[in-house]
Amino acid sequence: MIKCVTICPLGSVEDEILSPISTCIEEKCGLTCRFSPQMGTPKYAYDKGRLQYNAKLILRRLITQVSRNTFKFMGVTQVDLFIPILKYVFGVAQMEGSCSVISTHRLRPQFYDQPPNQALFLERVQKTALHELGHCFGLTHCRNRHCVMYSSTRIEDTDSKKIDFCPSCKDLFQWQREKECNSQ
Repeated sequence: MIKCVTICPLGSVEDEILSPISTCIEEKCGLTCRFSPQMGTPKYAYDKGRLQYNAKLILRRLITQVSRNTFKFMGVTQVDLFIPILKYVFGVAQMEGSCSVISTHRLRPQFYDQPPNQALFLERVQKTALHELGHCFGLTHCRNRHCVMYSSTRIEDTDSKKIDFCPSCKDLFQWQREKECNSQ
């Protein structure tokens, strides 16, 4: 059985969002993707004081969902995520771990009072997914502003990146992927 990246909607997430994530991961990382059934909106992670969802609590729950035929597990949600030390995050991952979660909430142009732009939105989603998957493989933030592993603290950071690893990060990703595949 081939181990794969499992993509799981957390709450209602359209196929038009999930499919481009899968395509991006397969093309850029050489990994097979599959979709798992939708899990509910992560109400257990809702923080009433912040009116957001704690991404760390979501990761803890996702870890329990990883099956033997899953290499990496990515939750995709529309809720607004945070971690305690930041006002918001586009996504979070276990460094060198099996799980990540990304949010589409702040990736939509409408969030920034811009007109809807589906192509821009999907590009941001793909970059965020690839970035968080990179962290699962042990990649840290890159200094190259065009590398997908560059830190995105603002949406402008995401927009300036390419949907790909820089040559150094690509080599490191491939090395880590092969190392993990051979140890399975």
